[in-house]
Amino acid sequence: MPIRKFRHGISARPVRVWPQARSLADSSERGLAEEPRGPNQDVLPHVSEEAAATGDITGEGGPELDQGTPVQEILKRDPEGQEKAPRVIQEDISPSKEENTASSRFADGAVDDTEVVTQGVKFGMPELPLPSTSHLKHRYDPVVNQVTKLLMRDGKLSVAQTNMALILSHLRTSSPPAVSPARPLLPGAPPASHLPLNPVLYLTLAIDSVAPLLRIRTQKGAAGGGMALQIPIPLRARQRRRKAVEWILDAADKKKSRGSGKGQFAQRVAEEIVAVVEGKSGVWERRGGVHKLAVSARANLNYASRRR
Repeated sequence: MPIRKFRHGISARPVRVWPQARSLADSSERGLAEEPRGPNQDVLPHVSEEAAATGDITGEGGPELDQGTPVQEILKRDPEGQEKAPRVIQEDISPSKEENTASSRFADGAVDDTEVVTQGVKFGMPELPLPSTSHLKHRYDPVVNQVTKLLMRDGKLSVAQTNMALILSHLRTSSPPAVSPARPLLPGAPPASHLPLNPVLYLTLAIDSVAPLLRIRTQKGAAGGGMALQIPIPLRARQRRRKAVEWILDAADKKKSRGSGKGQFAQRVAEEIVAVVEGKSGVWERRGGVHKLAVSARANLNYASRRR
């Protein structure tokens, strides 16, 4: 071992000298073998090379590796390059006479069956004008929306929507009703066997069939001397439906529940709607009473017109 030297003298203590690390060049010069490479350390070939190899194996034939992208495809995306390209390439890039003729005919309006594709739209633009159900606030059927608002209590709209969904579900899963000939539905109604297939139509038909046409207004002093008269007043469609729904809800409140749970009220309302369609509900009697009273009081319309 070499002896370490100090400023004031020579130390007899031996010093260990570590050998220097050998570089990669030294190992290659001496003929040492490189470290083995793992299966995941090789560089993956290009996609076209893999496709060519797969085509050779299957016999279908892959892409030609020697052939690159044609110049015509590159110049189609470069308008400035098209002007400086040779005339032969410009003729290949320019559309043929038949295509020019078809485009001119389309511009003149002679060809109308060509589909126009809007750029940047995946599923196509909606047709205008938009239907009324496409609006966010009017996306439900008007009858369903009106009945839902009448079902609401204490401003709890979500509870009313849940009850409305249970009512429609009950109408959809119930058996077809047996319509009574004595109390027919509106003219033009579908067969009774088709009603459960469309619960919204089922609900609308039941409400419109039992809705009153008139209401009775008591007017004081119409005949003179402080005597009150009953005057029939016609109702609009929304007013008629509101009165019919109120009658149905009153009849459903008087019924007894068959079980327990939050869905019992919706079940009672749905059963009352089925009873209306079958002609077994007491709402028909209330409607008939209002119409009889209106017919008997129709003579009072003359007094009301005189007061005006």
